Amino acid sequence: MDAQLEKSNKANYDHYEHTDSCRFLRWTAKECYQYMYSRPWQKVNDFYSEMVQGRVSLSNLFKKEALATCEDSEYKEDHADVVQSKDRSGRWARVTFKILLSYHGSSFDGWQKQPGLNTVQGIVERSLGKFVDEKKSQLLKEKNLPLEGCAVVAGRTDKGVTAFQQVCSFYTWREDVKPQEIEEAINNAALGKMKVISVAKVSREFHPNFSAKWRRYLYIFPFNDGEGEHGSHVEKDSNEYRKVCADWIHNNYTCVKDNGHNDDNEEMDAGNKPTMFEVSKVDRLLRQLEGKLLSYKMFARDTKASRNTGPPTECFVFHARAMVSALPFAQDGTSTRVMCIELVANRFLRKMVRVLVATAVREAAAGAEDDALLKLMDSSCRRATAPPSPPDGLSLVDVGYTDFVQKNCFIS
Repeated sequence: MDAQLEKSNKANYDHYEHTDSCRFLRWTAKECYQYMYSRPWQKVNDFYSEMVQGRVSLSNLFKKEALATCEDSEYKEDHADVVQSKDRSGRWARVTFKILLSYHGSSFDGWQKQPGLNTVQGIVERSLGKFVDEKKSQLLKEKNLPLEGCAVVAGRTDKGVTAFQQVCSFYTWREDVKPQEIEEAINNAALGKMKVISVAKVSREFHPNFSAKWRRYLYIFPFNDGEGEHGSHVEKDSNEYRKVCADWIHNNYTCVKDNGHNDDNEEMDAGNKPTMFEVSKVDRLLRQLEGKLLSYKMFARDTKASRNTGPPTECFVFHARAMVSALPFAQDGTSTRVMCIELVANRFLRKMVRVLVATAVREAAAGAEDDALLKLMDSSCRRATAPPSPPDGLSLVDVGYTDFVQKNCFIS
C-alpha cells in the first residue's frame, strides 16, 4: 500500500522527458510559471482598462489603423438580409440583435454566468431582461426565475481576459425594441468596465459563434524594468545567445547521467538555466503554425474527454506573429517595453492561446528548433507543453464573419 502511494505521489510530480538537444535548458512547469507571473502585469491591465474606456487604442500600440479597417468592413450590417417581422409569423417574427461589446477582463470573473460571481454574461443578460417579450416574461415568472434575456456569444473568455470587440446576440418577439435602448441599458450596468460599441438588427440565422470564420487574439507580454537595458529578454545577437546556451550545457552537463535522466539527488540549478530569449525567435516558432490545420490538444487545458481527440481538437491558424513594441499610457504619456503576440484562427481551444504563448517563450529561451511547437503536437501528454501564461495579458480583439484578410493584421 505504501509503495503504491509513493508511486502515485511520484507520478504527480514527474516532468515530461523531452529527448531533444535542448532538454537540459528547458524550464520545468514550476520554473515557467514563476517566470511568466513575475512580470508587471498591472501595466497591461491599466492599458486594457484605458482601451475599454476609449482613452487609447491599438493604433497607439502598433502605429496603424488595422482595427478601424476591420471594424468598418465587417461589423456594419454584414448580415443585411434582416427578416421583416411584418411579413412573417411564429418563430420568424422574432427580432435578433447583434451586440458588439468591449469589457475589461480583470473587472469580471470571466464571461460565463455563474452563481455568486460577477460575470459579463450575468450583467448583459440582466440588462436585457427589460426587453424580453411578454410570453417569456410570464414563463420566467411561473418558474420563479429572474427576468433576464439570453445572450449567445462568439467565444467565452476566462477570468482576467479582456475583449475589445466581443460579439453576442439577443432575440425578442417585441417589435418596439430599439438598438439604442439596448446599448444604453448595458452601458449603464458597469460604467467604466464595459462598453457597447454597436447594436444592430440582423437576420435570425445569424449566430455569433457558428457564423464566425475567424477570431483574433492579442497577447501583451511585459518586460521587467531594466530587462531591455541588459538584454535579458529582448532582441540580442544570435551568436551571443548561442554562447550562453553552450556555456550552460558545458557547466551543467556533468550532472546528467548517460541515460538522459536527471539524478533525483542532483537536480539542475534553475538559476543556471538561460532566461534570455529573442522575440524574433518566438516569431519564427509561431510562424510555423500558419496555414495548417492541426490538432492542438497538447496546447489545451480543462477540456471535456469527448473533445480531446479527433476534429474537435483541430484548428486552422491563419496568422501567428510576435514583435517588440512600447505600451503607451494616456494619463502620464509614458510607455513600457512589451512583446506583442497576434494569433488569428478559425477557432481556439480552452486556454490554447495562453499555453501557446508560454510554450513559445519557453522554447525560445531553451534555443529549440524553429519547428519545436509542431513537434510538441505529437507528444504523449500535455505536460510536454508549458502551463498557461497569466490571463492578464490576453485580449480577444475581434471576430470575423467574412474571409480573413492578412493585410488587416497588426504584425506583418
